[in-house]
Amino acid sequence: MGGRSLIQACLNGARPPAAHPALPVTPVQLASDIVRAVEAGADCIHLHPKDVDGLDTLDADAVDAVMTAVRFVSPSVPIGVTTGAWALPDPAARVEAIRRWTVLPDLASVNWHETGSEAVAAAVLEHGIGIEAGLWSLDAVEAWAQSPLRGDVARVLIELPERIGETELVILAQDMLEAVRAVDPRVPVLLHGEARSAWPALRHAAALGLETRIGLEDTLRLPDGSTTPDNAALVRAARELADRHTIPVGLPEEDVPLA
Repeated sequence: MGGRSLIQACLNGARPPAAHPALPVTPVQLASDIVRAVEAGADCIHLHPKDVDGLDTLDADAVDAVMTAVRFVSPSVPIGVTTGAWALPDPAARVEAIRRWTVLPDLASVNWHETGSEAVAAAVLEHGIGIEAGLWSLDAVEAWAQSPLRGDVARVLIELPERIGETELVILAQDMLEAVRAVDPRVPVLLHGEARSAWPALRHAAALGLETRIGLEDTLRLPDGSTTPDNAALVRAARELADRHTIPVGLPEEDVPLA
């Protein structure tokens, strides 16, 4: 372990447009935000395409429009999108929507606890898109472990819950990480939280040498508790914290401090 931590900028999530004045919704807004996030230190991007009302959608026209815009301004930055069931609850409809995408992202997150996740993951793979396996609990880790597609994922996303103290966060993170490593010791792991757990999770991920993420999807606040002006400010703060908490090269793992 050691070196610069990968930081993914999660730009908008399932939040509605009114959640924050700087929440990017339209293709143009998302493209502009990606440029600023990368300049602030983000290595890759996760975003949620939106419909005309600003709600999550997997519709091919919306996905293609977003990807066209972001590819124009950031052709080399890895871009991931959601396949969350809240955007389209029927699994068969999600699969058909994904199959209609023509301007493709590099990655798509698939939440393994959701009904139909195997079929959705297979549809993603049909396009040659990398899978980010969203694991929100130990039960989800077990479901992924039993999947015939588990070896096809580009990375695992361990998401820690919002209402959790720092001691409990460290324990749960360790339990989930050990469960993932028992299945595949080499798969890249991105550890993150949301709301109150976002910054503690980011610090802990950096201390363990794991990938992590930050953005308006996960939190509206900077580490000092103030409201962030935008995604770029979150990424700058994350890069500073991650660089400060990353294990120096050569430090034994048993000397890693808890977040």
